[in-house]
Amino acid sequence: MRFRDESLPVPERVADLLARLTLDEKLGLLHQHQAPIERLGIGVFRTGTEALHGLAWLGEATVFPQAIGLGATWDPDLVQRVGQATGDEVRVHPEAGLNVWAPVVNPLRDPRWGRNEEGYSEDPWLTGKMGQAYSQGLRGDDPDRLKTAPTLKHFLGYNNETDRCLSSSNLSPRVLHEYEFPAYRPAIESGAAVAVMASYNLVNGIPAHVSPLINEHLRTWTDQELFIVSDAYAPNNLADPELQAYFADHATSHAAALRAGIDSFTDQDDRAHITIGRFREAFDRGLLSEEDIDRAVRRALTLRMRLGEFDAQPLEVESENHDELALEAAQRSIVLLKNEAGVLPLRGRIGVIGPLADQVMTDWYSGTPPYRHTIRSGLSPAGFCEGVDRIALVQEDGTHLVDPQGFDVFDWGRDDVLVFRSVSTGQYLTIKDDVLLADSPGPHAWDVHETFRLVQTGDGWARLYHVFSKSFVGGRLRVELLHDGAAQAASLASEVDVAVVVLGNHPMVNGRETEDRVDLALPRAQERLLRAVHAANPRTVLVITSSYPYAIEWACQHVPAIVWSSHGGQELGRAMASVLRGQAEPAGRLPQTWYRSHTELPDIFDYDIIANDATYMYHLGSPLFPFGHGLSWGEFEYANLRVDGDHVTVEITNVGDRPGEEVAQLYTRQLRSRVKQPLRRLRDFARVRLEPGETATVKLHIGDLSFWDVTSGRFVVEKSDHRLMVGRSATDIRCGVTHSVDGVEIGPRPGDVIRAIDFDESFGVELVAGDAVVSTEKGAWLRFGLTDLTGRTEAILPDGVVVRAGDPLDGRFESGVVDLYLVFEAPGVKVQQVEFR
Repeated sequence: MRFRDESLPVPERVADLLARLTLDEKLGLLHQHQAPIERLGIGVFRTGTEALHGLAWLGEATVFPQAIGLGATWDPDLVQRVGQATGDEVRVHPEAGLNVWAPVVNPLRDPRWGRNEEGYSEDPWLTGKMGQAYSQGLRGDDPDRLKTAPTLKHFLGYNNETDRCLSSSNLSPRVLHEYEFPAYRPAIESGAAVAVMASYNLVNGIPAHVSPLINEHLRTWTDQELFIVSDAYAPNNLADPELQAYFADHATSHAAALRAGIDSFTDQDDRAHITIGRFREAFDRGLLSEEDIDRAVRRALTLRMRLGEFDAQPLEVESENHDELALEAAQRSIVLLKNEAGVLPLRGRIGVIGPLADQVMTDWYSGTPPYRHTIRSGLSPAGFCEGVDRIALVQEDGTHLVDPQGFDVFDWGRDDVLVFRSVSTGQYLTIKDDVLLADSPGPHAWDVHETFRLVQTGDGWARLYHVFSKSFVGGRLRVELLHDGAAQAASLASEVDVAVVVLGNHPMVNGRETEDRVDLALPRAQERLLRAVHAANPRTVLVITSSYPYAIEWACQHVPAIVWSSHGGQELGRAMASVLRGQAEPAGRLPQTWYRSHTELPDIFDYDIIANDATYMYHLGSPLFPFGHGLSWGEFEYANLRVDGDHVTVEITNVGDRPGEEVAQLYTRQLRSRVKQPLRRLRDFARVRLEPGETATVKLHIGDLSFWDVTSGRFVVEKSDHRLMVGRSATDIRCGVTHSVDGVEIGPRPGDVIRAIDFDESFGVELVAGDAVVSTEKGAWLRFGLTDLTGRTEAILPDGVVVRAGDPLDGRFESGVVDLYLVFEAPGVKVQQVEFR
């Protein structure tokens, strides 16, 4: 059979196999669990092995730092090696499918997003670079045969868990082309990623699983077959009356998704017959042609062919130990945020304190680590204290709730969400079949049953509220404090030279898939603990291990040294100890901004980063720690910035007394433009390690200075001066130069037919299907900037929309070159375009 002839090109082999299949056999290949075709010797195939930062869900595997930690390395070569190691472990695991659902390349627009830990950075260029590196490691270096098939997640505009299946992300053309697409494009254009997963949400009023952006943009970035998979149960959502209800029935919705470009349907778990039945109905009703089905099956077979499934010899991969790589990745992801008063590197007797000091947390997309090095074990301190309260819960009849010895109480934030660890069993309080038990390993499953609140009733009693079931458990309780965790911690801190306080989040509580954060604050009990320790010993080091940034204003003002790491995997403890003791360089740099408060952020549902001054690119405030920030053991000076063609060069000198590693970062700002431009945008970076007194010349690429011009529907380079800025972070700029760039001068917008979605500014509108705009309130408006209406006296518009010139309130429609506004006279008015005659 020709499809098994390895000397033939893949497209010919796929065409031969496809021609041999019956319609029913083809339909069986459209589900996640692809059916075997025994008469041709073809086995089962399943899409979707999770491998975000190591192989997940299949037992022991190397656990690397979370993706946000890998992003903090600012080291694509290292990230590629982590991807390569993960790909090797996938290949050799007997239960792992080879279609890997990683990496996540959604740019981290808002740090409150529950899945913040899964992305690399708020910057789309850096995200794209890291996503390409990880994908390249996963797929391997063979240009034809894949080690695994990396799948980028989640296309598109997905940064909120709240109402994620119902909310629509408003992506204007500029946000789409300048912020969203650049995160996906490098991995696809380079061939590093060969598949993409669609997202749960809607984009501009259209469910992402039927978005025209899949075929009109995503697939145009490569000449290879790009395999598109659905997210779990997302196809069902399309016609679910309680969710999107975008289609009348499942046959119609499945047909629409297939035609829109979805090739594999992750739906109904392993009950493929349900999905197949919906496709059969769609075909019988004429909603699908066999050509539509063939197109998707061809892509599925191409993926399997490139993975070597139909070759005589399987791809051989050596199974190596990756523990040292895990250590290196964890070390290089650690960010030194602040270091004053000579507190770091650590010296003298050390006390280690905090709820995360003796734990290595894993998240939903982690594997099972073969071992866990905690920060406590790494530092071998003179003393240790978790710093959590121990309480007894006494019922009205005088008996104790579950455990007479009491519970250690862990506060994970969001209005004091608590987890109770039994003193007797060391296990955690949970509810099983409506019965309270202390036999859980802690929050670990998709449905978290281990979180509670203690709600005071105002009469000296409290009630236990179970968060998952949203119900109170049992009767009134008297809370008795057995040990004051903060007081114990303060006592220990007073007896040591330096107190290391380890705080942060639990990856399964308050900020995880399905749950956004509501603010950026540390949990209240953790904040109290930190202040108590600092009061007892000013030589306090705050170590935060978390999936996201915190607003730590008080700590920033008072604590002399602050270090951040993501949940760093199995080697977190050894890595952190080596950095805190000065044996390793704090090589990480922040991949996203640390704000002073959540009040600096726009509504999490508003994706227009340009209008809202969102992300480091447009933010007008002064963050606690800016994007790109990270200190070194060395001290560096920058000098002699020069422009050399499409590069700049700068001299960097280590003026400190210790060797150090610097990450020089190049940002640009366009100084004159027809439209609002970023205040700063990362263009390149370079690492350099320097001995004391050593100087090196660093070369950085200026890159593409174009932006999306809505008047012409293309990228343009505008004639303008640009400020080229090099420094240690987005706001710590050490030198700059003004550089003149030749380009086009964008004149007034042609005033014939103008698409509504191509506005420059807006107020009170939403973007909906068909590139249309709908008003959400009376007086909403669209501004189109200077528009040439010379000789035009009539506007063709829907009822309820008026044209104004110069001002949305008082301006009048007139001929000539005007600052054009469309003003809506009522909510619910939709406009797709305006035509002037």
